[in-house]
Amino acid sequence: MGLQGEIVEYLKANGACLCGFAGLGPTGGGFASWPRAVSFAVPLAPGVVAEILRGPTPEYLAEYRRANALIDRLAAGVSALLSGRGFRAFAVSATTSEYDADTLSSGFSHKTAATLAGLGWIGRCALLVTREFGSAVRLGTVVTDAELPDGKPVTESMCGDCTRCVEACPGGAPSGREWKQGLPRDAFFDAHACRDAARRLSAERLGEAMSVCGICISVCRFTQRYVEGAR
Repeated sequence: MGLQGEIVEYLKANGACLCGFAGLGPTGGGFASWPRAVSFAVPLAPGVVAEILRGPTPEYLAEYRRANALIDRLAAGVSALLSGRGFRAFAVSATTSEYDADTLSSGFSHKTAATLAGLGWIGRCALLVTREFGSAVRLGTVVTDAELPDGKPVTESMCGDCTRCVEACPGGAPSGREWKQGLPRDAFFDAHACRDAARRLSAERLGEAMSVCGICISVCRFTQRYVEGAR
């Protein structure tokens, strides 16, 4: 089977829906010393995603947390598998408090790793979009020095002329400009406007001081195809 096959089999058997491998190089940000990444996605429950067209629900918050916890377990498992084979490996947390409060960015982007691994592209709302699940996924990454085959990077948006997320965003965060590899997030998306709107919705609908929304996930035409297919 080989190491690549073992990783894929482990991830798919334990809840991941997509996985791939990517060379990082200088795109690795704070993990640039690691040459390669294992990128994977965990799907969000379609029934829960279908109910967040107007904002977050308690069920969505619970699903969000469930997916993050699963990602951390899967990443730890992949890291242990690689370490057992004599390679260095580090599981990047699904969520982190270590981010720049001014730029609202962290030293490592799960989305960048996912595009390099060929899992999907970045949509107008700065979320990863996949053909199979839309944006209804949470991402995990394990960086390593293992010799694994690189996937074919996705370098351009496949959203076409769709602007559903732009029109639905309660904060007006997306400019409408399409992403392409190398384009800085701030050139097409206002992360501060997104955070402020998400905080407002979280307070109104969840009674919690946090930044959870999900509207752009639910309105994506690829997400809706996933949701409809699960019914």
